[in-house]
Amino acid sequence: MTDAPAARLAAFLEQLEDARRARGVTLIVVTKRHPAALVRELAEAGHRDFGESRHPESRDKAEELAGLGLTWHFVGQLQRNKARQVARYADVLHSIDSTELVEVLEGGDERPLRDALVQVNLTDDPGRGGVAPADVDALAERVAASSALRLRGVMAVAPLGEEPGRAFERLARHAERVRAIDPDARWISAGMSADWREALEHGATHLRIGTAITGNRPADG
Repeated sequence: MTDAPAARLAAFLEQLEDARRARGVTLIVVTKRHPAALVRELAEAGHRDFGESRHPESRDKAEELAGLGLTWHFVGQLQRNKARQVARYADVLHSIDSTELVEVLEGGDERPLRDALVQVNLTDDPGRGGVAPADVDALAERVAASSALRLRGVMAVAPLGEEPGRAFERLARHAERVRAIDPDARWISAGMSADWREALEHGATHLRIGTAITGNRPADG
């Protein structure tokens, strides 16, 4: 089989169709460190949702490919000093993890509402990205009340060294809490190339897939 990204995309979509049993899932192809040409190739194959995690790399790709009608998902940690810049081009912010970050996004020039997900820390390490489970409700309520964000649901990364299904089961319970705050916040962003099947089993609506479609990332120059 060819190693072209478009061919890997088609192969992955076949696997996804078999696994999800007609349930709607948004596939986000994560293109961190890959050139804009790869994104363009996948867009020409019909794909529209792409994930990035580094600013200004993500900004440059969004600007170069602005005419293609793509949806850009910022899936990396959102630094407060860059948050407003990211919000100018990212359609979906997957990593809202503090009320302070919400306040930063509300400042500055007016811009359209951005879809936002509360990132949940599924580890015992407070230094990892995401809000502590005990604080999910308060943060979700703050996002729901924001003038800059539209609460869509939750996001998480499965911890290393833990069976991913167990972690995603916990995330599904947190997602229920968020839906109690806003019934329209139904998104669960979970699952990457190695654990997307387990994420689907526990209700993932958005998968963040990189190497399974794009191949290995180029080394940093």
